[in-house]
Amino acid sequence: MLGTAIYAFGLHYFLLPNQLMEGGVTGIAILLNYALGWPLSISTFVLNIPLFIIGWRILGRSHTGYTVFGAISLSVFLALMEKFIALGWIVPFRTSNDYILAVLYAGVTLGVGLGIVFRFGGTTGGVDIVARIAAKLKGWSMGQVILTLDVAIIALSLLYIPKEKVLYTLVAVFIASKMIDFIQEGAYAAKEFTIITEFGDEIGRKITQEMDRGVTLFPAKGAYSGKPKQVVYCIVARHEIRLLRAIVRGVDPRAFIVINDVHDVLGEGFKEE
Repeated sequence: MLGTAIYAFGLHYFLLPNQLMEGGVTGIAILLNYALGWPLSISTFVLNIPLFIIGWRILGRSHTGYTVFGAISLSVFLALMEKFIALGWIVPFRTSNDYILAVLYAGVTLGVGLGIVFRFGGTTGGVDIVARIAAKLKGWSMGQVILTLDVAIIALSLLYIPKEKVLYTLVAVFIASKMIDFIQEGAYAAKEFTIITEFGDEIGRKITQEMDRGVTLFPAKGAYSGKPKQVVYCIVARHEIRLLRAIVRGVDPRAFIVINDVHDVLGEGFKEE
């Protein structure tokens, strides 16, 4: 909720007043606002409804629950921002000659907001659901799907805003992505988990069932105790870190967990050559 509140503030305080853009479903809602004057809070929620239904059927309840909560939370805070601005309690930052300042603060604010949302296992809906479905059904990289859709949506904005604003938007998107990485403590969209435990089979089964991720088990032995153990090896997307930790701790609170950054991943569920 804190993340969506910061994100909603960035949209209304820095982005909309200066006719900048954003990717994803939020970007489509912004286009509708520029073209038809529709409130961002309503159009964002309405656009997400069909994606919620599709995601619920294909991805299941566990994968869609946080997304629904995050999207509803975002719509609520967008509505509050619209109300506060209408009452004059908040005066948006509007400039006609210093767009760099607006772009820098927009990128930082949006990135911090989304970074907090992703760090605690949530999303704001929209393109994230499409990317997860594409990854599940086609094995496509979530990052590539999101990037492709964002670029397409931002390109459409050329119909309504000057190309200079689109170029400024790309700078804001770049800054936001770096802030998301900073908040997430990782430079790539995947993390490597090495888990040493006596309950490798059970942990591997839960990861496969609840996260739909591949797992590899290696036999091992404790050097001091001499007891047989297992090494569970798994690669997950960065927004799945919290869920995987919870699964491991729920099975074996004494498990030894090592998490590393992954600079590139080739294979099912990530990038395909």
